[in-house]
Amino acid sequence: MDRNNIPEEHSDPWVNLPLGYITTLTQALSGAGVQIDRSWLDPRDPRDATIIHMTAGERHALVWDEETGWRTGRYLSGRQGVRTELADAVYLGGGVLVDPREVAARLLTGTQAPRRALRSYTDTRDGLDDALRQYAG
Repeated sequence: MDRNNIPEEHSDPWVNLPLGYITTLTQALSGAGVQIDRSWLDPRDPRDATIIHMTAGERHALVWDEETGWRTGRYLSGRQGVRTELADAVYLGGGVLVDPREVAARLLTGTQAPRRALRSYTDTRDGLDDALRQYAG
């Protein structure tokens, strides 16, 4: 896997906490044949991450946030520090911290689920950060 596809460490340790999870997902996607262009962590409140990938010659993005989990759609705009904008966004479901192989499978099979707020970014003691730490290298 191209190291350039893995997000760089973020200067804010709290925003950086999902790095291991997002890295594991980029590896799962790449292993499933998804062509990844780039990815990044940021911004916060809620924390999120973006993975830009190519589908049928178009840029699409997978976007994770700590309140609603994963969604995907055609990439319109975004960069580190700016929220990613998608066209025709659909949620993949499965929770906030879905196993990376399952996220890849949901993306490739076109799984869709309703948007659900699963937690608030202010819920700092609900176990999410501990679960994210399990992905740290």
